Amino acid sequence: MKEFIKEFKEFAMRGNVVDMAVGVIIGGAFSKIVSSLVKDIITPLLSLLLGRVNLSELVFEIPSVLEATPIKIAYGNFLQTVLDFVIIALSIFLAVKAINRVKKKKEEAPPPAPEPSREEILLMEIRDLLKNK
Repeated sequence: MKEFIKEFKEFAMRGNVVDMAVGVIIGGAFSKIVSSLVKDIITPLLSLLLGRVNLSELVFEIPSVLEATPIKIAYGNFLQTVLDFVIIALSIFLAVKAINRVKKKKEEAPPPAPEPSREEILLMEIRDLLKNK
């Protein structure tokens, strides 16, 4: 049992597992931000174009043969969820693209010049003294 716990601890503390856990937590928080963006900003703007229609309230009713109440298919919620997904995917794509651009710029930057050796410093000092004479 001790070996099992030790092996599990090594697995759980591995870098990629911890990174994945952080990513899942941040992704959950990010999805709330995007859902708010869609619900509070994009949907009202779409409502202007669609004639003041709230997407989440779009329902298709089918008359029921057995019951008095019709069957409601809430396709507006589905459309809202699809819109959330598209915006989340677009946001992640843009974030990854920006990160890759920053990484590429860092890779392209030339390395800093090496520090001059003690001999080079002395030679530069001699050169400067000879110039001043």
